[in-house]
Amino acid sequence: MTSAGIRGNPKIKQVSIFDLHESRTNDLLYRPPQEDDPAMQELVRSIKENGVLEPLVASMDGYVISGHRRKAACKMAGVFTVPCATVPITSDSPHFVKLLREFNRQRSKGFEEIIAEAMVDASGEVEDIARNLMIERKIRSSIDVDPMKIEGHKSRAEIKGNRPLLDEAIKIIEELEDFWPLSDRQIHYRLLNAPPLKHSKKPDSIYMNDRASYQVLCNVLTRGRLSEEIPWEAIGDETRPVIVWNVHHDVAPFIKGQFDRFMKGYFRDYMQSQPNHIEIVGEKLTIQGVIRPVAMEYRIPYTIGRGYSSITPRHDMAERFQKSGKEKLIVLILSDLDPDGVEIGQSFARSMRDDFEIDVHPVRVALTHEQAISLNLPPGGEAKQKNSSNRKKFVEKYGESVFELEAVSPEKLQEFLTDAIESIIDPDFFNSEQEQEEKEFLHFAG
Repeated sequence: MTSAGIRGNPKIKQVSIFDLHESRTNDLLYRPPQEDDPAMQELVRSIKENGVLEPLVASMDGYVISGHRRKAACKMAGVFTVPCATVPITSDSPHFVKLLREFNRQRSKGFEEIIAEAMVDASGEVEDIARNLMIERKIRSSIDVDPMKIEGHKSRAEIKGNRPLLDEAIKIIEELEDFWPLSDRQIHYRLLNAPPLKHSKKPDSIYMNDRASYQVLCNVLTRGRLSEEIPWEAIGDETRPVIVWNVHHDVAPFIKGQFDRFMKGYFRDYMQSQPNHIEIVGEKLTIQGVIRPVAMEYRIPYTIGRGYSSITPRHDMAERFQKSGKEKLIVLILSDLDPDGVEIGQSFARSMRDDFEIDVHPVRVALTHEQAISLNLPPGGEAKQKNSSNRKKFVEKYGESVFELEAVSPEKLQEFLTDAIESIIDPDFFNSEQEQEEKEFLHFAG
């Protein structure tokens, strides 16, 4: 029986998706549905709005012949009952694989899927198709490279004694959800507000602002993610960037996505009417999640220096300033209150003035000594000896104690940055630019 014949005379019933099973042969032939696939997301949206428009087709023993993607999309959409036609064969029938292939003739396919289909079409022994597909996949995936020998065994202790520490960390992570991904150090400083026990059976193991406590926390946060008590996306390591290319299975979903996102990538330059060019500089990647939303709100460029910034970001900033045609460059600086942190701001400003001959006006937004004292921040240790000249100047002015940006709550850091921006921009010009952007959106949307 052909797929057209089945579609023309279906016996359709409402079936629970939990009574329908994925065919192993389908997984060998076709790539599995991906939640982040734009076409899959569109199917989920359609099912939420319109329901399942085309019935699934399954064998008598409940194996899906047509509708693997629809079944997966229904689960994502929270739809658990689907229309389904049953055909008079079972999954071990000689015709099952051939029928599976027939129902997928019109779908978009990659080269590996086309090769797999060709094997189905050419095979005279239908019962051997699955075995041949597995052999072919193994052959295609083989590599002529000796693998590195994995030595030792990694085991993680079950979370028992560290439960109080993990529970408090989870509370903090939930409170700061708007600022995900967080760094371990941000959680560390929050714990110091009401220190828990590091170990429930050790009454004297109160969490402290020391390296030993921090190392215990890092270990507990790792185990918390592995046990899925902490979402993976809640904690990041911005110091070790990972690049994943935005690739597409074929051009159709890309083109559709471009139309769907029309005007969504448009950002008007809110600062173009301001008399001065404004930029933000942050010392470390761990505060990028704090800086970015504020910078986005005002459309102000920001640079993360990761310590002393190299010459390239400074040159790029100089070029942006020159293109702006503004009178003055205002640089808003956020860095640790320690010898290097203070010098980082000075070094950046000197370079913009002396290397690029720019009239620069640096503003230390955070962290200042006044802020550290007023917020009663826990010290991050004492000034290090590695740079005697920087250390001497720092100690003479601020004392031995140093303070880290992560010790300040994300909300307070954003408040400092917002207040600094509001103090130097013309609000009337800013509001006019926002109003003009809204008019532009309404014009194109209408």
